[in-house]
Amino acid sequence: MTEIVPKIIIHGGAINPDSEPFLEEIKSAIFEGIKILKTGGTALDAVTESLYMLEQKPIFNAGIGAWPNLKGEVELDSIIMDGRSLKAGAIAAAKNVKSPIKLARKVMEETDHILIVGSGAEELAKAFGLFELHKIPEERLKQWQDIKRSLKEGKDVPMLNYWKKISKWASIGDTIGAVAIDKEGSIAAGTSSGGFPMKLPGRVGDVPLIGCSTYADNNAGGVSITGQGEVIMTHLLAKKIIDLMKDGYYAKFATEWMVSYINELTGGKALLAVIAIDKFGNFGSARNTDKTPHAFMDVTMDKPLFHFSKIIR
Repeated sequence: MTEIVPKIIIHGGAINPDSEPFLEEIKSAIFEGIKILKTGGTALDAVTESLYMLEQKPIFNAGIGAWPNLKGEVELDSIIMDGRSLKAGAIAAAKNVKSPIKLARKVMEETDHILIVGSGAEELAKAFGLFELHKIPEERLKQWQDIKRSLKEGKDVPMLNYWKKISKWASIGDTIGAVAIDKEGSIAAGTSSGGFPMKLPGRVGDVPLIGCSTYADNNAGGVSITGQGEVIMTHLLAKKIIDLMKDGYYAKFATEWMVSYINELTGGKALLAVIAIDKFGNFGSARNTDKTPHAFMDVTMDKPLFHFSKIIR
């Protein structure tokens, strides 16, 4: 068997620019993951700590920088999955959580459940020292207010064009995600999000639902997806990609094929970005948008690789 070179791949959301300062933060997070993998740490630890770093940066729609919902409140979704055991942990519509990805991991490791939502997640955060009153960053609040004003005035909001009914209640989801493989060949994947701007309170998207945004299986690979949540949920995209890799297709083919498939189904109207690592250690990434900050790195590299994700129209 070929020796696996530990590696990690990260994305920073389907609509965030693939440019500075987003790439600088992605770079810092991937270095954190590589540091863990270089010292013999697990893929699970690398994914957790990399995403935790991004959750603490207000420019990403996860953790601190999450978009408020229609009422101006932040509700957080997150999931993590361990390819060794097929165990997963997730939270949904959770408020006042310091690190959604770390709380999702606590659900996986410290409870008998997979998904904890709402006030239950908040109580769990208190139990594990992960409770923190959420303060919306000034810039994010201003962006939210501008969107709400535009909706009330009947103006076009490009980032919400996919959600045709949202204005009558006055979008696009944006997330962070990571996939890693360690020296033992174990794979982990995680995704964290605030959901799309102006979502209805209580809305749960694709992120915390196993097999939708995220899946990991040592017998196939690991996947994290960002984009139109309702489309991702309808087609169980992460599990579909895993099944392709389980059938022997490499991550590159599986990710590119899936974006092409969704383009065909939706006429290219559903934004999508996918990252993956297969069980052989190959990585793949595809998207149908010019945006999406992303990076890849393995433990033999001095610096990450950027701007490699294939754009498929």
